[in-house]
Amino acid sequence: MKFKTALLLAALGAAPLLASAQSAPLTREQVRAELFQAIRSGDIMGSGESSMTLRQMNPRAYPAQAATAPKKTREQVQQELGQAIKSGEMMAAGESGAKLNEIAPGSYPSQAVAAVSPKSRDEVKHELAEAILHGEIVANGEDGRMLKDVFPGMYRGSHTADVAAERGYTGSVRGM
Repeated sequence: MKFKTALLLAALGAAPLLASAQSAPLTREQVRAELFQAIRSGDIMGSGESSMTLRQMNPRAYPAQAATAPKKTREQVQQELGQAIKSGEMMAAGESGAKLNEIAPGSYPSQAVAAVSPKSRDEVKHELAEAILHGEIVANGEDGRMLKDVFPGMYRGSHTADVAAERGYTGSVRGM
C-alpha cells in the first residue's frame, strides 16, 4: 500500500515537469525584446493600485491600436450630429443623464405637445386658487410634500381634522 501511494505521489509531482519540458524556454534576448515591445506599446501595468496599463492611463503617449470597426466620414458624423440636435437626442448638461427632448419635449417636433388645453383660462385660475387655499401646492424641497403637510397649522381642516379623526374625537375642532 505504501509503495502504491509513493508511486502515485511521484507521478503527480513529475507531471508538471514533463508538461513544461515540451516547450522550449525563452532566451534572455527574447524576454528582453518582449519587455521592450510591451514598454513601447504601453502594455505594462502602471504604478499604484489602479490595475490599468500605461496605455490606458495616458493614451496619447502611445501609438494607436489598429481599429477593427469601420470608420465614418466627417460628413456622416456631421449628419448624425445634426439629426440628433434636431430630434433632441443630445444629452442635457449636468448630471441628470436626461436627453434634451425629455427635459423640453415641446421644443422638438417628434415629441410635440398638443397646444390645445381642455380647460379655459378661468378654470385653471380657479383650480390654482383652490390649491393655494387648501395647501395642495408642492413645497420647495426634494421630498415632494404638499404645503399643508409641511405647515399643517396654516391650512384649515387639513391636519387638525385628520388628527382628530385618527384619535376618535367627535366634537368640534377649534380653528375649523
